[in-house]
Amino acid sequence: MGNAAPSYAVSPAYALLLRDMGLSPARLLRRAGLPADLFSRGSMRLPAAQYHAVWSALEAEAGPTLPVRIAQALSVEAFDPLLFAVICSPDLARAARRLTQYKPLIAPFTVSVEASAHELTLRATWPTGLEPPRSLGHTELLLWVSLTRISTRAEVRPTRVTAPVAPADAAGLRAYLGTDVRRGPAWAVTFSAADAARPFLTANEGMWAFFEPELRRRLAELDEGANITQRVRAALLEALPAGEVQMEAVARRLAVSKRTLQRRLNEEDTTFQQLLSATRESLALHYLRQSQLSASEIAFLLGYEDPNSFFRAFGSWTGRTPEAVRVLGVSR
Repeated sequence: MGNAAPSYAVSPAYALLLRDMGLSPARLLRRAGLPADLFSRGSMRLPAAQYHAVWSALEAEAGPTLPVRIAQALSVEAFDPLLFAVICSPDLARAARRLTQYKPLIAPFTVSVEASAHELTLRATWPTGLEPPRSLGHTELLLWVSLTRISTRAEVRPTRVTAPVAPADAAGLRAYLGTDVRRGPAWAVTFSAADAARPFLTANEGMWAFFEPELRRRLAELDEGANITQRVRAALLEALPAGEVQMEAVARRLAVSKRTLQRRLNEEDTTFQQLLSATRESLALHYLRQSQLSASEIAFLLGYEDPNSFFRAFGSWTGRTPEAVRVLGVSR
């Protein structure tokens, strides 16, 4: 967020987690080309490229079973303040919403939640060009399940799990989750409504009341220096897959009124519609170049209810059809 480069929060708890997994933190960091005492320096932020290098080193050290090993080794002692505050929630439904609000404190990607009468889905969205190493994406999905099991003391099994890339250890993830990880356009985990409402035995609203002011303060600091254009683009990356393309929806995500949002965008010589179109175009080109998603799937991820509306918009942006851009590898 802001003008700073994308980064991940890193704390000494990482060393504890690695030791619980039987891995040497110093050896891992040397393999990643980072100082061997990094995890002992206290809480800090690591640039995304270096953090992803840590995960590449983790993959080399732990092998394809890495996501499951992390999920199994996770404990309350290894949580950072945000995750510890989240498990104080009454249930998964409310924990998920707290996570969507404060996830930027620990990672440069967003988490969105979609709920219906029958299910609740958590979806992770990395910024374009900052896609995670395969094991990191799968680990994020497993951690949501692990977090729910720790909090409910029940063997909660998701009803559906999707990822843009297949796991290296498909059998291991299937055994842990109780379901296959299916190929799909999003990193997402879906729980039944019953499991989403299952009480957290770790619920502690007093503890949440203690943590929340500090989390709000840290989030405000993270937002300092971010102009409204940058914040709207970040909000759209999260909102588009949920079909939230109206200014009112984005204003709610940014905790400002529609009138205030419109005024501040005007001050920066842009409009909401211009940002929406530019974000959609950038994402469409990225999906076409970097994935095998169909045009209809891309239309859905960009918040279009009708694929034909996407085709018309894409033609106005590029003068070509989506498939022509994919085949020819051309850009605007």
